[in-house]
Order: sequence, then C-alpha cells, then structure tokens
Amino acid sequence: QVQLVESGGGLVQPGGSLRLSCAASGSIFSFYSMGWYRQAPGQQRELVARTTRSGTRNYADSAKGRFTISRDNAKNQVYLQMNSLNVEDTAVYYCHAELIPGKDYWGQGTQVTVSS
Repeated sequence: QVQLVESGGGLVQPGGSLRLSCAASGSIFSFYSMGWYRQAPGQQRELVARTTRSGTRNYADSAKGRFTISRDNAKNQVYLQMNSLNVEDTAVYYCHAELIPGKDYWGQGTQVTVSS
C-alpha cells in the first residue's frame, strides 16, 4: 500500500508562487509515474503535471511555462513549483502515483487558493 501526503498549499495572491510537496511511503524510484492533478469546485479532476520513471514530463497547457514538476528519489518526494499563479489555479491539488500502469494511488489533497 502506497501512502501519499501532500503539503505546501495555502492562500497566495495573483502572480505569486507556491511549492507543493508530496511525500510517498515507498521508494518512488520504482514507480511508473508520479504527478499532480487538481480539482476546482464543480469541475472534473484534471492532470496538471506528470513525470515518468524514464524522465518524461508532461504538463497541462495551462501549466506550461509556469509550473515545474520534479522528483527527489532519495527523499521519495515529488514537487510542483507553481509560479505566476492566477485565480483560475484555485483548486484542491492531489498527488498521484502509478506504481505500474493502472495501479493508482492518491493523496488526500491540499487546497490552493489564489485571491487578492
């Protein structure tokens, strides 16, 4: 069983930055992929950024150029650096791990609110 714990969410003004962290209970080096999703009120959960074991990184169009996903295999952590935040980025952000394709795990989520 893989446990994922997010941290780093909070309230930030438009144009500000936040860094989300996700701590995994297992060795993420062997995970097929890890990523970040988000869900705004009344909306479906959507992919924000994803990194695979091979090093491939994928970003949602809305995140490209502003967000950066990274992983520290030694610390079993994945990060999401978010810059130039805007109100449309307000959502609950979830850490996601795919141990093998189709075997998914989710964190409990962390709230990000962008507001002046």
